[in-house]
Amino acid sequence: MHIVVAGETSEQAAQLQIHLAARGRDWGVSWLQLGDGPTPHLDALAPDALVCFSGTGWNRCNLMMHELRERFPLAARVVLVPDPQGEEMMQALDVAHRVLPEPFDPVALIDAIDDIVELRSLLDDARLKQAIEQAGPLPAAPKQYLTLSRLLRNDSTQAADLVDVVTQDPALAARVLRLSNSAYYSGGREISDLRMAVVRLGQDALRRLVLASEVFSSGPGVDEVRERALRISRLADQLLPEAGTGVAATAGLLSQVGRLLPPLELHEPDGPTLLPHSVAGAYLLGLWGLPAPMIEAVAWHQQPARAGTLFWVAGAVHVAAALIDGSEVDTDYLRRVRKLHELPRWRALADADQALAQA
Repeated sequence: MHIVVAGETSEQAAQLQIHLAARGRDWGVSWLQLGDGPTPHLDALAPDALVCFSGTGWNRCNLMMHELRERFPLAARVVLVPDPQGEEMMQALDVAHRVLPEPFDPVALIDAIDDIVELRSLLDDARLKQAIEQAGPLPAAPKQYLTLSRLLRNDSTQAADLVDVVTQDPALAARVLRLSNSAYYSGGREISDLRMAVVRLGQDALRRLVLASEVFSSGPGVDEVRERALRISRLADQLLPEAGTGVAATAGLLSQVGRLLPPLELHEPDGPTLLPHSVAGAYLLGLWGLPAPMIEAVAWHQQPARAGTLFWVAGAVHVAAALIDGSEVDTDYLRRVRKLHELPRWRALADADQALAQA
C-alpha cells in the first residue's frame, strides 16, 4: 500500500508514518507539496491512496482527485476539510471516498483507508453480484434528484428553476405542497402556490423530498417505506449538524433503498444467508453513481463500528434508523466513539418527530 499525502508541509506524512510503524503496517508514505506551482501529475507516484488537505489549496486538491479517479480508479481518495459546513464539503463528497474533518488524525485516516478497501471488497464480491441479479430489473437512478442537485450547485439558480423540475411530476408537486403545509413547516399558514412551497421548504428539504419521491415510487408497501426513510433522514440531520450540507439527511433517506428489492440470498459455503438490505442498497447506489461517502454510510449503518472510529454519517444514520424503527441502538459503538451520553437527547428528538408525524 502506497499512500500519497498532499499538503502544505510534510508534517502530516511524518505523523502518519509513525502511526503506521506502531501498528506494524508496511505501507509506504510519500509527501506531495500543494504549493503555488502547477498541479503535480500522479503517474510517477502510482498511489494506492491519495490524502489531500483541502485547506492548503482546494482547486489543486479537486483536480488531483479527479485525475486519480480517472487514471487510478481503484485507489482510495480521502479529503480533509477545515470546515465541514463549507462549500468544499459538498464538492469533496463528489470526488472522495471519505471526507474527514480537520485537524488531522492519523488513526482515523488509517481506519478510513481500511474501511474503503473493505467496502470495495464487499461490493465487488461475485456472490453479491449474483444475488442482486436474482432481483430482476433494478430501480432506475433518480434523474430528477440528480438534475436538482446540479441546479443547486449553481449560484444563479432561482426558485422558478426548481419549480420547473418539480412540475415535471404532478405527484411530486402534490407532495411538495402537502409537506410545505404540514406541521413541520407551515406554522399554521396554509399555502397553495408551488413556488412559495418550494421557498418554504428550503433547498435541503426539497432535495430530500424529490429523492424520496423518485426512489420510493413503486413497489409493495412503498408509502410506508418512503415515510420511514423521510423520518430517518430528518432525525439523522439533527444528530450530525456539524456535517452540514445535508449529507447525513441524504444518507438517512437512502438507507432504506435496499428495501425496494425482494429478499435476496447469498450462497455461502455453510449454506444460503439473507442479504442485509443495507448491503443491497449500497450496491444499488453504486450502480446509480452516487457519492462514495453515501454508499459507505448506507452499507455500514447496521454495523456502524465498521465505518471507522469517528461518529460520522454512518453512525448518525444507524442511530436515526434504530430510533425510528424501534430497534436496538449499538450502545457499545456509541461508548467507543464517546457519544453514549447523547442517546437520551436523541431519543427525545425521535419522540418529537413521531409526535409531529402524527399531528
